[in-house]
Amino acid sequence: MGRAGLIGAALSALVLAGCGSSAQQLSARRADAVTKVTSPAAPILHAHPQAVDPVAGSAPQAGDSPAGPAVVSVGSSGGPLPQPASNAVIRRQLAESGQSASANEATLTSNGLAIAPIDAPPVVQEIINAGNEIAHLPYRFGGGHGTFEDTAYDCSGSLSFVFAAAGLLGTTVTSGQLMTWGKPGPGKWITVFAAPGHTFMYVAGLRFDTVALAQTGSRWSNTPADEPDLSSFVVRHPPGL
Repeated sequence: MGRAGLIGAALSALVLAGCGSSAQQLSARRADAVTKVTSPAAPILHAHPQAVDPVAGSAPQAGDSPAGPAVVSVGSSGGPLPQPASNAVIRRQLAESGQSASANEATLTSNGLAIAPIDAPPVVQEIINAGNEIAHLPYRFGGGHGTFEDTAYDCSGSLSFVFAAAGLLGTTVTSGQLMTWGKPGPGKWITVFAAPGHTFMYVAGLRFDTVALAQTGSRWSNTPADEPDLSSFVVRHPPGL
């Protein structure tokens, strides 16, 4: 394995380690995060997650990340903190790709965005649109759990963001909680794989995964997951999808 392969493998391992490998401690810390999001002062979620404190793009203060300090960040380059891309930016980038939508499967563009299938239900299109907004944002252990709109997201924070955007969640959830979320088995459009230490999903044929982010720079991937313990993951799907 060359130098690039070794670096990619190391980043993938760090991402997996940061998505909840110390599940007991993370569960306790994230319980505080869920309390913050669901407290009476938090906004009610509708079609798209609203920012809770801290606002994306502002400098983080001590204690802003209830799930603990960052373990590894993938894709950050210094300067102003990143934030979810706007729908206008995503639409422009999709148009610039020159690629068109297929009927039943999502299309991966050359810059790592997903084009929703023409026949996908509106909620699936919402999930894909939200996934595009954070596709290139860096990874941070606990990212997306103190606030839906964040500067970086871990594995379950990423899924929490897109499901909240589509109105399927009202709070952030951990990878362990996704093990009992929704309905058992694969779905027609969305299939979630969840374990105590990691979670990812397939949406209309594309994988949405922080491991893909470590490998390619985007959470979207058209290659299947190759975790050695994949058989231990619980398979779930949103009802009706």
